[in-house]
Amino acid sequence: MLLCGCSENASSPKIRLTYSVFFPPTHVHAILADEWAKEVMLRTDGAVEITVYPAGSLTKPDQCYAGVASGISDIGMSCLAYTPGRFPILEGLDLPLGYPDGVAATRVANAMLKKYGDALNKGELKDVEMLYLHAHGPGILASRKPVRSLSDLSGLKTRATGLSSQIVTALGGVPIAMSQAETYDALQKRVVDATLCPIETLKGWKQGEVIDFVTESPAIGYTTAMFVAFNKKKWESLPENIRAIIREVSDEFVVKHGIAWNDADEEGYALVKELGREIIRLSDGENARWEARVSPILDDYATRTEKLNLPGKQFLADLKALLAE
Repeated sequence: MLLCGCSENASSPKIRLTYSVFFPPTHVHAILADEWAKEVMLRTDGAVEITVYPAGSLTKPDQCYAGVASGISDIGMSCLAYTPGRFPILEGLDLPLGYPDGVAATRVANAMLKKYGDALNKGELKDVEMLYLHAHGPGILASRKPVRSLSDLSGLKTRATGLSSQIVTALGGVPIAMSQAETYDALQKRVVDATLCPIETLKGWKQGEVIDFVTESPAIGYTTAMFVAFNKKKWESLPENIRAIIREVSDEFVVKHGIAWNDADEEGYALVKELGREIIRLSDGENARWEARVSPILDDYATRTEKLNLPGKQFLADLKALLAE
């Protein structure tokens, strides 16, 4: 009788999971990943134990998604943009649509993930269980040289990834693909002269130390969507009550990540001012010129996805409608 009175968690083996995160351990989103793991453990009464591996220590940023799909890690967080071409529909999230902040970008990304869930789960996300997305505030140009107009961008070697590489090309610069982890050294050694990034990066990845100017262009404010994905086979092996708890916690952390992006941007601006870096705000006319230059990127996205028989055109229309709200 005493044996029968034992709880299910006490008699069942502990579920141990690995979580690969590309952010460094001090970054707010690595901290949130750790808090997420602890919350899952708490709500499952210790039945689930998740070990977080930050800074790409388990899988590199551009290998994180493949690592989740293949089972190198059970869970992973990285950028969709680090594997160009793998997410033909979802890469539309990164288009230069004038995102106002990280809360809006994160909210829109998850609304689109839900709306197009059936098509995505049968297509580009079929290898994983996508828990949620989060996305940073509007991208800025941080540079060693002042950029006040399109002419200043001509030939400028600029770090960019995924669709942001197309933005750099459209503006006349030379895109050089690399992860955030590589960017500090690249700027310091002048391998690149600039980086297209959210302003939080200047603090979160310490890149404010190696740039001198920040150029804002709100008309083409893009974002970079980041995934939190679960290995499909491992996910399906979990008891239904455990999956429900993970889903519940994940839904709550969507809001936390969005707020964290906004807070981090504010801290990035504060650091830029503290370091005495110049913030360049484009005139309305210059903003319009930048917007006209990147407009073909949106058309190209719609055309490419249409050729693949994917709903990119409608995806883009829905994105614009959500942002208008």
